[in-house]
Amino acid sequence: MPREYRVSGDKNPDYTGTYVFNNDHSALLTDQYSVEVSDNPLFQTQAVRGISRVVCFSPDHSKTIPELPISSLRKIIDTWDNQIEALSKEYLWVQVFENKGETMGCSQPHPHGQIWASDFLPNELARKDSQLKDYFNQYGRNLLMDYVKAESEDGSRTVVETKYWLAVVPYWASWPYETMLLPKSHIRRMSELTAEQRDDLALAIKKLTSRYDNLFHCSFPYSMGWHFAPSFKEGESIEHWQLHALYYPPLLRSATVRKFMVGYEMLAESQRDLTPEQAAYNLRQVSDIHYKEQEN
Repeated sequence: MPREYRVSGDKNPDYTGTYVFNNDHSALLTDQYSVEVSDNPLFQTQAVRGISRVVCFSPDHSKTIPELPISSLRKIIDTWDNQIEALSKEYLWVQVFENKGETMGCSQPHPHGQIWASDFLPNELARKDSQLKDYFNQYGRNLLMDYVKAESEDGSRTVVETKYWLAVVPYWASWPYETMLLPKSHIRRMSELTAEQRDDLALAIKKLTSRYDNLFHCSFPYSMGWHFAPSFKEGESIEHWQLHALYYPPLLRSATVRKFMVGYEMLAESQRDLTPEQAAYNLRQVSDIHYKEQEN
């Protein structure tokens, strides 16, 4: 919170919007360190560099993302973009994410997000980059742009649609109320968004997360994050990339009944408790105005 001391002994300023600081317990270190190299192919390690930061969304720690005004969400979007662009000058990948709620491992009660920047491309991004590139090379088109078009025409998995953004329960979703939020036009990185598209993104996030909370009248937990074109070397094509956010909420039937990825899911493959179409329908049936705002 503003003016409070952190574990490191540093005192937070009297901030009025977002506030970013280096994580006092960073999982990534800026200093390069040596690792023991093994000749055994079964035991390979690699030294990495990086930095971990915390993003306080607002000085009002009683409000989560869906409870904040659109103007505050707009500031968060600009903060994400500024951090991505600054860190991308030094690091290959910058992961912006939020773990909302104790269920998702959030260690602090106040609403906040994190930013981890690393000098390597994590496995999930490396796989996605390869698959997006393969589709582009085979069809000459952007996979996620084709997907946005197909979902817009279908509509059965759509949860929120604004002028510039579309939120859907993906056809391949594993989590019950998993969603993907995508721009309707080709946007490779957040920095390419216009002011109008950012305003509309704030609205889309407000609507989507409000529907989440309204589903079971609770602060709906999730892990979310942004994927976009990595900071490849100059000259490498990124036309196969499309900016998008992913939301992974665990709740299934109520505020206290969640989905557990165990047993068959861990040993074989994911199975769904309800179809993507059913999940999208359930989310569409609740208001996109937060229930606390309706009560006021």
